[in-house]
Amino acid sequence: MTHHIRQEVALSAAPERVYNLLTKAEEFSAMCGGAPAEIDSKPGGAFTCFGGMIHGRNIECVPGQRLVQAWRAKNWEDGQYSMVRFALEADGEGTKLVLDHSSFPEGQGEHLAQGWQKNYWEPMKKRFA
Repeated sequence: MTHHIRQEVALSAAPERVYNLLTKAEEFSAMCGGAPAEIDSKPGGAFTCFGGMIHGRNIECVPGQRLVQAWRAKNWEDGQYSMVRFALEADGEGTKLVLDHSSFPEGQGEHLAQGWQKNYWEPMKKRFA
């Protein structure tokens, strides 16, 4: 199993709206059906989402273009973080989002890949429909 996930998704919203959805707690929580989220959208700012199931820190924040996070699941060993990079590119009226997720624990790839689809891309597509 590879320790890298790369997924591309087309969203029918401008890059700025997609970025805001990823970095504003109220919008993220609404997308996830009300699951609690706290997000400090500045570089170095902490975040938790899905009621604390996922947490970490923002490393690089470029509104409308890129978000890089040190990201971990609650059930991982203490001190174990992965790197998540969301790259946003205008695509006509919408956005091409490219996710790169690396350095996660052995055996987590399939679960994480499915989780991105179910917990991020599907709700985002509904939110922007």
